[in-house]
Amino acid sequence: MSARRRISTIASTIGTTFQDFVASSTAGGIIILVFTAVAMLWINSPWSASYEHLIHAPINIQLFSLTLNFSFAHFVNDALMVIFFVAVGLEIKRELLVGELSSRKRALLPMIAAVFGMVGPALIYLAFNGGTEAARGWGTPVATDIAFALGVLALVGPRVPLGIKVFLAALAIVDDLLSVLVIALFYSSSLNMEMLMWSGIVAGILFMGNRLGIYSIKFYVLGGLVLWVCVLSSGIHATIAGVVLAMTIPARRKLNGPEFFTKARTLMDEVLRRPDVDVNEATQMDAVHDLEKLAERVQTPLHRIEHALQPYVAFVIMPIFALVNAGVAINASLLGGLLSPVSLGIALGLFVGKQLGVTLSVWASVRLGIADLPQGSSMRQIYGVSLLCGIGFTMALFVANLAFLDPAHLDAAKLAILLGSTTSAIVGSIVLRGSLAAPSPTPTA
Repeated sequence: MSARRRISTIASTIGTTFQDFVASSTAGGIIILVFTAVAMLWINSPWSASYEHLIHAPINIQLFSLTLNFSFAHFVNDALMVIFFVAVGLEIKRELLVGELSSRKRALLPMIAAVFGMVGPALIYLAFNGGTEAARGWGTPVATDIAFALGVLALVGPRVPLGIKVFLAALAIVDDLLSVLVIALFYSSSLNMEMLMWSGIVAGILFMGNRLGIYSIKFYVLGGLVLWVCVLSSGIHATIAGVVLAMTIPARRKLNGPEFFTKARTLMDEVLRRPDVDVNEATQMDAVHDLEKLAERVQTPLHRIEHALQPYVAFVIMPIFALVNAGVAINASLLGGLLSPVSLGIALGLFVGKQLGVTLSVWASVRLGIADLPQGSSMRQIYGVSLLCGIGFTMALFVANLAFLDPAHLDAAKLAILLGSTTSAIVGSIVLRGSLAAPSPTPTA
């Protein structure tokens, strides 16, 4: 295979993966929105007691001699969300190796935009809450929900330039990475040094397995389970185990493409040369089994795990997370609290802070010659994307649960997240639609 054809094949594979990811994120975002509405309606209905019973229901997990006790809400946030963070970590690793973050030139603009897109909301939040007990909630409005942002972008229409879609996806992935660091550094409890040491040892074993060429997914699943228990007991938030595990997953193939096709063709030739029906059927089954093994070897473990997790994360874990965390009982005092410093800091941080941070940093980077605008895009479209970055739903809710110890602050934060994210989505889609050139009229005969 020529070098040009090989590059074309790789580019096509990456493009297909990206399209699958966007499609999954779009559908997943709609389902999350439905479950958010269900949670809001349920908690504000005559059956609100059953909602409270659900999220506080006890869940006990027995691992050998170790017993882990959770409420349902804590199980979702500390266990199921680990799987979400594995998927996030795999996205980040893939983008760093072969995607939009693999090249310094391509990665620079979304990286700059992501950093300043987090600084802006944090500064606005602290302007309202600095020096108070609620100041620890500064991390709530800084993250972008990639599923919702890409979902809204898809609803804008097919005329959105590909460069804008790639820019938003890369920005959101860097944003996720920075959000993970924020959670690890600022929202972890007091550390258990012994368990932290064991976490490091297990992570080291997993990394060593990668370097030694261990491709067994069972090895990484079992090691990840042990790592999760160690991190859960160490005081660092358990979801960090998911990202660390993802970074240990091999991104190399056991079998290269040409070798795969050569061996597959040999297997098929063997089947076609056997005219006897009975023998041929048995041979065919053997060939199918061997082809299955070959297909596993030509795919990287990272690719296989990412695609296996994608539907479960998008259509099971994230909807359950939304159901458990989006329920806010709305009453007169809560609505009055929309003008509280916590609510204003979060809502304005998402809507104003994100657009200022992203837009100004991109504009300055282009004017200074540090980076170029995405191909086929304009600053007005970048401004529309910066508004979509204010959709902080999933990660914002997650951080809010870690940051706010006062239940009143937490409820005010949840409502502000919904308000800021919804406003960002609506205004962002309007700006993007207005920035797109009208389609050329079809000539009449």
